[in-house]
Amino acid sequence: MQLISVNLGEERIFDNNTGKTGIYKFPAAGPVQITELGLVGDAVSDTKHHGGPDQAVYVYGAGDYAWWAKELGRDLPPGMFGENLTISELESAEFLAGDCLQVGAVSLQVTAPRIPCGTFAARMEDPMFVKRFRQAGRPGLYCRVLQTGSVQAGDPVSLQKWAGPEISIREMFNTWYESKPDKEILLRHLAAPIGIRDRAEMEERLAKVD
Repeated sequence: MQLISVNLGEERIFDNNTGKTGIYKFPAAGPVQITELGLVGDAVSDTKHHGGPDQAVYVYGAGDYAWWAKELGRDLPPGMFGENLTISELESAEFLAGDCLQVGAVSLQVTAPRIPCGTFAARMEDPMFVKRFRQAGRPGLYCRVLQTGSVQAGDPVSLQKWAGPEISIREMFNTWYESKPDKEILLRHLAAPIGIRDRAEMEERLAKVD
């Protein structure tokens, strides 16, 4: 695999003046530093739902982009899905929470799928896009940063599979939409190195089951 693009977004106001967003991301021309809280120079507006140490970097893959280009009937440039890193030969759904991506000198650990929202639909200029994204099952990967450093387009990318208790990104994505998930799958979530927001959600759901 290879890093196709590093994408940064400036904070902007929605056309209807309902809020601010950093989802409009575009390829950077040169190296970009990645810290434990994300990419230097990248805006994160909705800090309640995005960003932080467990969602520091969002990754989307060329495999997912190819599927969407066919589905939508048009080419989609890197950064269109609001991702920080666009990586070749990557399809997100089959990754496990805990899988590690080595991107140049930077080490990332997968923590969660992306759950679409109205901001995403506005970015795609399609009010039905949240539903379409849900049905597609190609959520992308939120990651925590295990090793900081600088990255740029063209860097090699390698995968180290998680060897601990398993929960796939596809399962995490699907569970989010389940009104009454099984106790077993909730426990599998909590046994894996998932992000803090997802952990709080699964603990709350497990308490209701018990």
